[in-house]
Amino acid sequence: MSALPTLRELEYVVAVAEEGHFGRAAARCHVSQPALSMQIRRLEERLGVVLFERTPRRVRPTPQGERLVAQARRVLEEARRFAALARDADALSGPVRIGAIETLGPYYLPHVLLPLAERFPGLRPVLHEGRTARLVRLLLDGELDVVLLSPPAGREGVELFPLFFEPFVLLCRRDDPLAARSRPTLAGLAGERLLLLEEGHCLRDQALALCAAPALGTVHATSIETLRQMVAAGLGHTLLPRLAVDDRHPLAAVLHWAPLDDPEAGRDIALAWRTSDPRDCDWRVLARFLCARRPPGTLPPRRRGGRPSGEAG
Repeated sequence: MSALPTLRELEYVVAVAEEGHFGRAAARCHVSQPALSMQIRRLEERLGVVLFERTPRRVRPTPQGERLVAQARRVLEEARRFAALARDADALSGPVRIGAIETLGPYYLPHVLLPLAERFPGLRPVLHEGRTARLVRLLLDGELDVVLLSPPAGREGVELFPLFFEPFVLLCRRDDPLAARSRPTLAGLAGERLLLLEEGHCLRDQALALCAAPALGTVHATSIETLRQMVAAGLGHTLLPRLAVDDRHPLAAVLHWAPLDDPEAGRDIALAWRTSDPRDCDWRVLARFLCARRPPGTLPPRRRGGRPSGEAG
């Protein structure tokens, strides 16, 4: 048993492997370089293996070291999971890095930030917005803790907790012939001037999938607010997520919106986090809280895991 490494030693091993440098690893672990080097050397002696090949330019794991570094990561992750399970899950607190897709964040977060602060007074949200591909990459890289998104299909390493289904609505000018239709159908939009977000947004992909609109002949915008301005200018109509509808908007006097006569016209919204994250129980508490406070105009999620939608957002 004397050869068993401590968790601190395993942290040193992983830090050296990831930094490729004893000095940077020591700074990351908040110890001196000689102390870290000595600890690694003593661990190698106890284990009877050489974990790292040391060269003047770089430190890299040996073939056997690679296997042991991978195992060290798993052990540390399980240790964090052990500690997380020992905590009261309701004591969700501290900084939480929350990502939200650009077509959701500005319209959804105002509904939940104040209730979050009241329920979890120790929670400090750090908010980021972006498109799905980038947010998921940041999540998997550990730079975000959770992400609010419209679930992409089959994303390995990501846990999805469905929150609600957000219907799409038609947005057009009040003097547009489409405004006379109380519940327009997707089929009835065929051949009309459909305004879309530029490529890379999941809302664009979802609108195209619903309307089967050709890529040619459409006008592309960079944001929902730009779409709104373009509709107001008479350039065409668009599909908006329900939460983006605002009857108090400065352009509301010239704009008309109507729900679509199609129960599938919309998107699922979910909270995502890494399947390996030891704070899984905390994120489930957060997800259940958000799920119980579904915004007005939205519906319960269609099914667990979310209905597949566009890959980007």
